[in-house]
Amino acid sequence: MIDRSIHDALLSDAWLEGGPGAAAIGRSVDRMLDAVRRHLDMDVAFVSEFNGRDRVFRHVACRLEPAPIRPGDSSPLEEGYCMRVVEGQIPQLIPDTGAIPVLHDIPETRTLPIGAHISVPILLRDGRVYGTFCCFSLASNLSLGQRDLHMMRAFADLLAYQIDGDLDAMKAHEEKVARVTAVLELGQPHIVYQPIFRSSERRIVGVECLSRFRLEPQRTPDVWFAEAREIGLGVRLELNAILTALDGLRGIAGDFHVGLNVSPQTLISGGVDGYIDDLEPHRVVLEITEHSLVDDYGLLNRRLAPLREAGVRVAVDDAGAGYASMRHVLAIHPDIIKLDLSLTRGIDTDSPRRALAAALIEFARQTQSQVVAEGVETASELAALQALGVDDVQGYHLAPPLEADALARILAGEGSLS
Repeated sequence: MIDRSIHDALLSDAWLEGGPGAAAIGRSVDRMLDAVRRHLDMDVAFVSEFNGRDRVFRHVACRLEPAPIRPGDSSPLEEGYCMRVVEGQIPQLIPDTGAIPVLHDIPETRTLPIGAHISVPILLRDGRVYGTFCCFSLASNLSLGQRDLHMMRAFADLLAYQIDGDLDAMKAHEEKVARVTAVLELGQPHIVYQPIFRSSERRIVGVECLSRFRLEPQRTPDVWFAEAREIGLGVRLELNAILTALDGLRGIAGDFHVGLNVSPQTLISGGVDGYIDDLEPHRVVLEITEHSLVDDYGLLNRRLAPLREAGVRVAVDDAGAGYASMRHVLAIHPDIIKLDLSLTRGIDTDSPRRALAAALIEFARQTQSQVVAEGVETASELAALQALGVDDVQGYHLAPPLEADALARILAGEGSLS
């Protein structure tokens, strides 16, 4: 009998719930199955996967009501034709099951019943049998012939090609999940704190909390966060970073502000709510990352409104680095605009960079925003930015990212940045 329970294997979930398999071949396979079924004038066509001692029906095209099988159904291999076809116990082409007495002993012949059957194995490139591509009818179909069998084999080869690609994608997905899960379980990312200085005074007025990943493979933070977003763990990884950053600042005295990098998606999810309660609101600066486009700025601004009313400030990070950052600036009306290092690098000798920076600084003045220049590497870059009227600056020329204990010593006047 057909078991209607949903198989809980990973591949099952991916195919049935829109994972890599469903995305890769779902709709095209369904169309192909129905085309083959109609061409052969059969009642049912399906793709099955062999999974342990069961076969799982991955795709089904059917003209019967009610349908005898549906996608996600499973049944024991011993009750059906599929494994027997693969093992060579019964023919791949059976126009009339009544003409082959041994078929009467197969439970499926009686329970469905099956009058005609044509089935071919789906062979993956590593030699494994994935399952079968089958068609059957309740009545015999004496028009079936070798040409039909050759067509079924050709389609099975096409299916195998697509499934191989799907399995490769699933393997890559699983590897990404394993990497990011390991990061989360290890309490990563590690956080360092880069001081932000008042341009005119060289006084520390804030810090930006920067993520560092201390594990293999060695990759930059943007790669780790992008991979986490790709597999649906981006918000969780960002919140891990925020919690770790704030934990590191416990016990460090001072009224400096704390810049926390956060994506629009994390803000829209409401994930930040409750995570920043340990800091006085006026000390919190949410630095919205440039990388992601926002579909609904109205929703983002509604999420930000109660935070801003409480005193939290909003910065747009990496301004000048791309189109997304400028959309953020116009749509969010940030309290702080952070000039990207690609704009500040070499600004002392590059007049187009100076012109663009000057325009952004003037825009900030007109909109009552502050400007922070990131990536200041030399004294001459600093001088050029000061001449343009930048409010605050950060970069290796002023201070590298610091461990929490080193930051505490600097703020307490017990350490040196030199």
